[in-house]
Amino acid sequence: MAILNFTPSSMFPVTIDSARGTRVRGSVIKMQKSLNTTDPHPPASPGFSLCTCGRKHFLGEATTPFLPISPIYAAPSTAPSTAQNSTEVLNQLRPPKPDWYFELYGYFRSAGMERYEKEIAVYKRKLFANLVGKAETVLEIGIGAGPNIKYYNNIPNVSVLGVDPNPKMESHARKSAIEAGVKSENFKFVHAVAESMPLEDASVDAVVGSLVMCSVTDIPQTLKEIKRILKPGGLYLFVEHVAAEDGTFLRMVQNVLDPLQQVVADGCHLTRNTEDYLLEAGFKGGVDINKVSLSAFYHLSPHLYGVAYN
Repeated sequence: MAILNFTPSSMFPVTIDSARGTRVRGSVIKMQKSLNTTDPHPPASPGFSLCTCGRKHFLGEATTPFLPISPIYAAPSTAPSTAQNSTEVLNQLRPPKPDWYFELYGYFRSAGMERYEKEIAVYKRKLFANLVGKAETVLEIGIGAGPNIKYYNNIPNVSVLGVDPNPKMESHARKSAIEAGVKSENFKFVHAVAESMPLEDASVDAVVGSLVMCSVTDIPQTLKEIKRILKPGGLYLFVEHVAAEDGTFLRMVQNVLDPLQQVVADGCHLTRNTEDYLLEAGFKGGVDINKVSLSAFYHLSPHLYGVAYN
C-alpha cells in the first residue's frame, strides 16, 4: 500500500470499545481470543521439494528453488474454481496494468516510506523477535520493496519467499535482501496474490504481512490461504492499519480520504475492520493483537500488530 501524508495540528486519542473485552496498557490495547475450530485444510506431508509443474514464471530469475511451488489454487472449498491456477487468479483479482504504473508504484514503495518505517520500527522489532528460534522458512505476503527483510537477519539459516502482485517489486525486494545480508539463494520472489499462493499445504514456518489486508480483494480467503500454507504451530505476524472508531473525527477523515486512497495507493482502504477478520479466522492457537496510534501518519491510525498461532 501507499501513504497519503495528512498530519493535523493535534492528535485525537483512539476510542476504546469496552464491550469487546479490550484493556488499556498505556497506549497499547491487548486483545486475545482463542478459537477452537477444525482446520478445513489438513496439512500435507512436510518437505521442500519443488512441484514438477515447471511454472518458472512464478520464480522470475530464480534458479534454486527451496519452497514447494504448486500451480493450483489450493483452497478447494473456497476457490472460485478448483481448475484455476494462481496466475489466473492473479489476473482476475489484479488485472494487468502498464509497466509504467508498476514502476512508479514500485519506486514510491521503495523511496517514499522512510518516515513511516522509522516510526513503526519499535513495534516491528518487538514483533519480529517472535521468529527467532521458531522459523527458518518465512513467507511474506505483499513484500513490496522488502522493508521487513532486515528484521530476518537474526534468524539463522533463514529462507525468505516474497509474494507480491506487482512484478516490479522484485528488484527492490532483492536489493533489500542483499543489504540485509540474506544470501541470494535464500530469497525468492513470487508474482502472485495473497488470495491464491502457489505453495503446498503446511510448507512454511511463518507468514508475515505488513500493510496487506488494507488492499487485498478478499480478506477471509487470504487468511484461509495463510492458515493453509502454515505448518501446524506456525506463526502469522501482522502489522496493519485499520478503521478508527465510528463517530470519531479520525473516522470522518478516513471516510473522506478513502476513495482517493484507493486510487493513488493501489487499492488501499482506510476503513477496514481487519481485527474482526483476524479474530474470526479460526486460528487454533488464538490471536494476540496490540493496538497503537501513530503520530506522524494520522489518517493511518490506529495500527494493529500481533501474532496468530496456527
